[in-house]
Amino acid sequence: MIHEPLTGLYVMDPDRFDDVYGPRERADIERYLTIERPPCTAADLSAEVLAGVDVLVSSWGAPRLTADFLDSAPRLALVLYAAGSVRPVVTDASWARGVRIASAGSVIADKVADFALAQILYALKHGWRYVLTARRTGSAAVRRSELGTAGATVGLVSLGATGRATARLLLRHGVRVLGYDPYVSDADARAEGIEPASLDRVFAECDVVSLHAPLLDETRGMVDAALLRSMRPDATLVNTARGGLVDEAALVTVLRERPDLFAALDVTDPEPAVPGSPLFELDNVVVTPHLAGSLGPERRLLGRAMAEDLARYAAGRPLRHEVIAAAMEHAA
Repeated sequence: MIHEPLTGLYVMDPDRFDDVYGPRERADIERYLTIERPPCTAADLSAEVLAGVDVLVSSWGAPRLTADFLDSAPRLALVLYAAGSVRPVVTDASWARGVRIASAGSVIADKVADFALAQILYALKHGWRYVLTARRTGSAAVRRSELGTAGATVGLVSLGATGRATARLLLRHGVRVLGYDPYVSDADARAEGIEPASLDRVFAECDVVSLHAPLLDETRGMVDAALLRSMRPDATLVNTARGGLVDEAALVTVLRERPDLFAALDVTDPEPAVPGSPLFELDNVVVTPHLAGSLGPERRLLGRAMAEDLARYAAGRPLRHEVIAAAMEHAA
C-alpha cells in the first residue's frame, strides 16, 4: 500500500478529455491523486511541470516516454493510458526505468469484438449482399438458402485480446471457430474453444474470415491475392483490425474476379479510403468509418478502467490492465 500523497497530471488530447474522464472518473482518480494543474497536452509539458509528478493520467495524445522526457520526470512511476496500443507511448528507456503502464486495450477489445460479431452474424446470412442488391436493382432481393450460424465455420486471424473476445461471443452462437496465431499454443487455443489452424486453412475452409492481428512489419499485407482466391464460395472477409493487413489492390482484383466473395471493411489503408476508391464502387464490398472500438459514451469505460487500476495501485494490489515489456513483441 502506498501511504505518501501522490501527485498526478492529466495529459492528453483536450478534445477527448471529457469523453474519457467524466466527472465520476475524475472524482475517483482524485481520491488518490493531487492534481493541481488543469488538463494539458504533451506540448505543454516542461521540466518544471513534470518534476513532482508521480502518475500521468492520459489517453489519446499521451507523451512519448523518451529518455529526455523521463529525465524531466524523475518521480514518474505510473502511466494510466485510457486508450489501446501503448506502442506510441512506451520506449526502451521507460521499461528500463521501471515506469509502469496500464492500458484500456482490453476494454476496447470487447467493443471491437461486439462489432465484429455483428458483422460476422450479418455476413452468415448475407445481409449486406441483399441490401446492396436491392439498392442496385430497385427491387427486393430474392432470398437464397442461407447458412446462418448452424453449421457455420468462422476463422479468426490472431488470438490476442480482440480475437479471443470475438471467439467467446461466437461460441455462444454455436459457431465452429478456427483460429490462426503463431504465438498462441494449440493447447491454449483449444482451452478457449478454438480449433487451431494454419492461415491457409482458415481462408480455405471458413465461411467468414475475421481479421484481428496487429499491424507489424511481418503482418503488413499478409492477406494477399493467393489467400483471397482460396476462399470458399460465398465467403466473407471482415476487417475490424487494421487496413494495412490486407493487400488492397489484390483485394479489389479478387473481388472483381469473384463476385461471390464479399468484404466488410471497417478499416482501410489509407484510412479513410481515398475518394473514388474502387472499394466504394464494387457490389461486393462495404466500408464503414472505423466504428469498431469505443465510441461516444463507451469511452467513459476506458477512464473507468484506469480509475479502478489507480485504486489498485494505491492499495498495493496487482493492476488489472498493466502492460509488461515481454508482451509487447507481437502485440498491437
